[in-house]
Amino acid sequence: MDNLLIKNAKIVNEGIIKECDIYIEGETIKQIGNSINVNLEKTKVIDALGNYVIPGVIDDQVHFREPGLTHKADIESESRAAIAGGITSYIEMPNTNPQTTTIEKLNEKFEIASKKSFANYSFMFGGTNDNLEEILKVNTQEVAGLKLFLGSSTGNMLVDNPEILEKIFSSTDMIISVHCEDEETIRKNTEIYVDKYGDDIPIKFHPIIRSEEACYLSSSKAIELAKKTGARLHVFHLSTGKETHLFSNDIPLKDKKITAEVCIHHLWFSDADYEEKGTRIKWNPAVKTASDRDELWKALLDDRIDVIATDHAPHTVDEKNNPYTKAPSGGPLVQHALVAMFEAYHQGKISIEKLVEKMCHNPAILFQVEKRGFIKEGYFADMVIVDINNPWTVQPDNILYKCGWSPFEGATFKSKIAQTVLNGKVVYNNNKVSDIKSAKRLTFNR
Repeated sequence: MDNLLIKNAKIVNEGIIKECDIYIEGETIKQIGNSINVNLEKTKVIDALGNYVIPGVIDDQVHFREPGLTHKADIESESRAAIAGGITSYIEMPNTNPQTTTIEKLNEKFEIASKKSFANYSFMFGGTNDNLEEILKVNTQEVAGLKLFLGSSTGNMLVDNPEILEKIFSSTDMIISVHCEDEETIRKNTEIYVDKYGDDIPIKFHPIIRSEEACYLSSSKAIELAKKTGARLHVFHLSTGKETHLFSNDIPLKDKKITAEVCIHHLWFSDADYEEKGTRIKWNPAVKTASDRDELWKALLDDRIDVIATDHAPHTVDEKNNPYTKAPSGGPLVQHALVAMFEAYHQGKISIEKLVEKMCHNPAILFQVEKRGFIKEGYFADMVIVDINNPWTVQPDNILYKCGWSPFEGATFKSKIAQTVLNGKVVYNNNKVSDIKSAKRLTFNR
């Protein structure tokens, strides 16, 4: 059946919750209203009574590890986990192997995703100290944006030449998304602790090594450069309270030239969790203090921070179990991000309307994603049906990541993803990802 009717839905869209039906014809939302008349012989019906229906989540920062690092993850495995977690669209990062720093390598990734992805997809193009010519070839209507590592890079992707950096900022009208940590500060801090402990530095020192100073110094420089050049800047994964004061909430998101993102792990964990979780919560930038976490929440709710994302970056358990200096940073999050935020709703930290704004609407607005991120007639039918009263526990047998573990292992969430609809097809239902691949390449209304 090509048509779908979702009845009795509590639709969450643009700050309003209303109960009505949604009729989907093919890939798009045809009608939203009450008592919609359809041919039931040609229409699949889902009764969403008691459940919330939200737009499909758009995750603006993931690392799916393909090509070159597929022992950790790949586009197929991680996009399946994303669909199970209510993430219907993702933007994947360029630090794969080989890196996505040429048009040729970018097109190769698009080709892989067209065959393997279970969720809608786009990619960031990566900047280096010597690929400005390639950056200028990028079609901005077909690519999500440009990613620059101003710290904590892999391969040759650290852009540390100030002249080149200014030239990039001045030369492109793409959204420039940045990882901000000052490399020199981190290097000096690391040397102090290596001298004292060798490779086996206690993990509790991670947020001291990758310090507030390192983050703020880099973020403030990037913002200063964006203001100087007029570049469109998006600062990824804020981790400190101090950084939040660099951003404003005095104009609508669509008019902002400088925006910010926060990730699930920086909203959930604090340095008090290192003792129990160890390197499984080792991220760059580091999870910092409970006070930092509180400040991030405050900035998220007052709209200085615009987007919630995952920075999904899986590694194997064996890799994470290495001593500090050899244990990689990053962890898997796409399957559990949305339910973690619904848990924050249950805890009274955020409303469902605000959650949808930050995870669905705002990524679509910020990246100008075409006809996604909202439940509107004429838009692509990407939706998530959430049962907010169906507790379940994260366990190895229900984790879909290729790496097989989660930093949320053992956690019980009150809410559960009941169904995920992607381009009009039910692709996740009752704990099972469908074999149907209805994913599409994201397009941008620029």
